[in-house]
Amino acid sequence: MLSIFDLATLLLTLSAVFGWINVRWLRLPHTIGLLLIGLGSSLVLLAAERILPHFEVTSSLQAAVGQIDFHETIMNGLLAFLLFAGALHVDFNKMKDQKWAITFMATAGVVISTLVIGVGLWLVAGLIGVPVPLPWALVFGALISPTDPVAVMSLLKTVDVPESLKVRIAGESLFNDGVAVVAFSLLVAVAVAAGTPDPADLSLWHIAELFLYEGGGGVLFGYLCGFVAVRLMASIDDHVVEVLISLAVCALTYAISLRLHISGPIAVVVAGLLIGNRGARMAMSERVRAYVFAFWEVVDEVLNSVLFLLIGLEVLVLSFDLSHAWLMLVAIPIVLAGRLVSVGSPLLFRPVRNSFAPGVIPVMTWGGLRGGVSVALALSLPASDYKDEVLAATYAVVIFTIVVQGLTVKYVIRRWFAPELL
Repeated sequence: MLSIFDLATLLLTLSAVFGWINVRWLRLPHTIGLLLIGLGSSLVLLAAERILPHFEVTSSLQAAVGQIDFHETIMNGLLAFLLFAGALHVDFNKMKDQKWAITFMATAGVVISTLVIGVGLWLVAGLIGVPVPLPWALVFGALISPTDPVAVMSLLKTVDVPESLKVRIAGESLFNDGVAVVAFSLLVAVAVAAGTPDPADLSLWHIAELFLYEGGGGVLFGYLCGFVAVRLMASIDDHVVEVLISLAVCALTYAISLRLHISGPIAVVVAGLLIGNRGARMAMSERVRAYVFAFWEVVDEVLNSVLFLLIGLEVLVLSFDLSHAWLMLVAIPIVLAGRLVSVGSPLLFRPVRNSFAPGVIPVMTWGGLRGGVSVALALSLPASDYKDEVLAATYAVVIFTIVVQGLTVKYVIRRWFAPELL
């Protein structure tokens, strides 16, 4: 049994070694390179175990990775710091210009995508002989609909896009997690209850009330925490203490949000936006601002590295049935179709339609990456007859979006936005 320190040491060491290999030879975007090397290493080790049943390296690494609770590590650990770091670097003034588009895509867009993907998977899965009940198909739709902020923010660092589009993509990815987690929780409750003699009664009013409480509560609490942090920072001029304040506010905001049953992801994003914008202008000297932003940039890169490595290594402890292969393949175009419909739906509304330039929809559709959040939610599902199917489809979509879409989105951007970027 490895200690937490041993596990952290293992992950950091592998991240450093694999990162060096990527920079030295592969020269892929850092996080994608780590995921591919981690995934490739996992597959090689699993193949070696089949050939040499007593191959101790595979079993030792499986035991170590098996000790890591992926859901807890992401949802109650890394996510808070990654969301805060991402929000800290977003220009709120530019985001305000895209407020209607971001709000629609992060709320109604998630609901639309959940319905399209859920119904699509339910219909197609039945046709290919791997039936998935509608409630569980909708659960898959909810957990796979939000674009992963970690994957998206990492992607935006490697490609050149018009600033307005970059802000829209970043803003959507930062806020839609909170909405998706609430929808996921509700749909899991419905799916579990559907298999019992006495199904739970979840009215539309109750669902709306939960969304308002968790989402609205997250916004208000995040603003309160960010406001207090800005006031504290404004009263001093010490880069070490102000970095500590930002770190404490991030962790404390998320931890208390979970206790209050409000959206932790939304709360830390709001706090990060406030500190990164109002705090940077009014409460930090130029020297302090440089230290704070540099610190969170390092935190972002290190945790990104660990997260993408974990996604690749998780294959060691997951068991996929060959009968799920077709389901994994059809899930990819279904999710892309759901993304296209959700991104294109704002065109039906005049206030939002005017902000959509030609090329925005294809770029946002192909650039809608999924990542650790979707995998973490899938792994958190209660034991059921359909958990394996949902997990297999989730993993297939996540790997495809990060590797295939992540490596090719620059060509889509070049196709639509080359004139503006030159």
